[in-house]
Amino acid sequence: MRKTLVFLASIALLLTLSLPSTAASQYLMMATTTSTDNTGLLNVIAPAFEKTTKIELRWTAVGTGKALELGKNCDVDVLLVHAPDKEKKFIEEGYGINRREVMYNDFVIIGPRTDPAGIKGLKAIDALKRIKSKKAPFVSRGDNSGTHSMELELWKKANITNIDKEEWYIQTGQGMLNTINIAAERDGYTLTDRGTFIKYEANHNGNPPLVILVEGDQLLFNQYSVIAINPKRCPKVKYDLALKFIEWITSDEGQKLIADFRLMGKQLFVPNAAR
Repeated sequence: MRKTLVFLASIALLLTLSLPSTAASQYLMMATTTSTDNTGLLNVIAPAFEKTTKIELRWTAVGTGKALELGKNCDVDVLLVHAPDKEKKFIEEGYGINRREVMYNDFVIIGPRTDPAGIKGLKAIDALKRIKSKKAPFVSRGDNSGTHSMELELWKKANITNIDKEEWYIQTGQGMLNTINIAAERDGYTLTDRGTFIKYEANHNGNPPLVILVEGDQLLFNQYSVIAINPKRCPKVKYDLALKFIEWITSDEGQKLIADFRLMGKQLFVPNAAR
């Protein structure tokens, strides 16, 4: 009887091992921005990508500057980032290849409903000049992220220099949602992407302490792109899997998922992969 049970257990084990696995047999490591993670977009994209390709998507969410450094250090296989000038330099230096535009949203300047600096409805540059003149608290990520890079570019266009030496200018060195929360605590202003603001708004059931005061300026366009790490720089990179992700996220399936992703009925990102 004992031998029969052992035999049957062995047969059951062999049958189990011979069955096709439903789990992904391969995985891809991606460095991306906090906005794609904080909003929940990646929690929608990852399972869909795995279902189609049998490739598990793993990621680390950091500022774009840090994401590019992870790429340079061969710590990841692919990037999903939003700082075009830095991305192009990254490619020119030979670290990345096959950059493809994926989606966009826009940056907005948010602040207290009372708007003590009086920036509501102004253009971005005029709003920053007003904030400086009023010495109203402005909270910056200060982390070399895509959002921080955009913010610094706006200060530059406003001809405002040495901003980091101003007492009213606060640098958090943290991600976007934490930075927004700190701005709320200080009754201050900050720059954020619209997708993260919508997530922040949803976290407060549609009644957040900070609200959008400046939007719609063409300077605030926010492009996201995907980049494969160059296998010539990083021989162990999973370049073939990175290409599959790039192909998938720019395909009709990937683009539709991005278009359909909403919070409180609001679209967070607009797909714009070139056809």
